[in-house]
Amino acid sequence: MVTDPIADYLTRIRNAQMASHRIVEIPASNLKKRITEILYTQGYILKYKFEDDARQGVIKIALKYDPQSKVPAIQSLERVSRPGLRTYSKPQDFKRVKNGLGIAIVSTSKGVMTDKEARAQNVGGEVLCNVY
Repeated sequence: MVTDPIADYLTRIRNAQMASHRIVEIPASNLKKRITEILYTQGYILKYKFEDDARQGVIKIALKYDPQSKVPAIQSLERVSRPGLRTYSKPQDFKRVKNGLGIAIVSTSKGVMTDKEARAQNVGGEVLCNVY
């Protein structure tokens, strides 16, 4: 039983990249699907596919690597808010990830979005993770 599904999601991606896998399969949920869509639109993953099975479904993610050096596109995935210590921020208090080169994924009242989108819409929320 997984007590923190977002940490499990991030760890599966990290482990697949360290093993140089091309595709990683992750159990699906609506929150994980939205995080996957954000990673795709920001250019951190190559492509993704949602598959429904008898139970909850699976997310298949094709990881992105540099063609010459085989370095993964995602340098770091770190969980910010966790079940034992929730982290909430106002839009003006979002910390910039790698001086603006990375993104923070935020769960707001208007849905899951990047920190830049949340600042533009002037909504705060729970900072789920940082990606760069």
